[in-house]
Amino acid sequence: MISLLRRGLPALALAALPLLASPASAGTLTSPLPVEELPFTSYVPAQTPDGAPGARRSLGLFEAIDRLPVAEEHREGYQRTLYKHWNRGLNATDGCDTRREVILSEAVNAPEVTAGCKLTGGSWRSAYDGLVVSDAGRLDVDHFVPLAEVFDSEQTPWSAERREAYANDLGSPDTLIAVSAASNRSKSDKDPAQWMPTDASYHCTYAATWVGTKLRWDLAVDDAERQALLGTAEDCSGTTVTYEPAP
Repeated sequence: MISLLRRGLPALALAALPLLASPASAGTLTSPLPVEELPFTSYVPAQTPDGAPGARRSLGLFEAIDRLPVAEEHREGYQRTLYKHWNRGLNATDGCDTRREVILSEAVNAPEVTAGCKLTGGSWRSAYDGLVVSDAGRLDVDHFVPLAEVFDSEQTPWSAERREAYANDLGSPDTLIAVSAASNRSKSDKDPAQWMPTDASYHCTYAATWVGTKLRWDLAVDDAERQALLGTAEDCSGTTVTYEPAP
């Protein structure tokens, strides 16, 4: 199931330390679990007038791809440090930064949380490769659209504040995702024309999440990226992209 992407980020739960732990499995990685592909849905915010930041939009995958502006990429001048992360997260008093809040929110079995937001035990399912991870140290928190790709795709240069907001975006369950470190390193800063998850059952959700994140943050696609997304969409009948434009 793809419930890991449906987090509402329960901040109150994060504030209650320590959490009850479930015993970790014997190994840190196990074989992929079968995944049932479901139509993509996303975070449900408070309703606001259509067209304003916070207005929830829902589109078919093909229509959503057509909403993306097409432009050449521009990598010159990119530095990862332009996107400040990780910040103190939604709850500035719980000792957990954005990265750990994502990891906590996506746990299949909750880890124990001790002082300094140290995580022990727990388990997670890595959507990119279907692996079950039972050691938080083996997880990466991936920016679904990588920071370098965001830089390439900014239609006008972003302010430092907007870049930090993207890099720590907990207002959507889709911008950040906890996955196995190996799958994240394989993806690196590649777009869907260059890389797709090894778990093919996740491809429709991956494309929808990529498109929804670019629409949320008003990012462009290049032609090769667009064609790759359209090609994936051919096999994703009924897949829906639901997103909330970023403030």
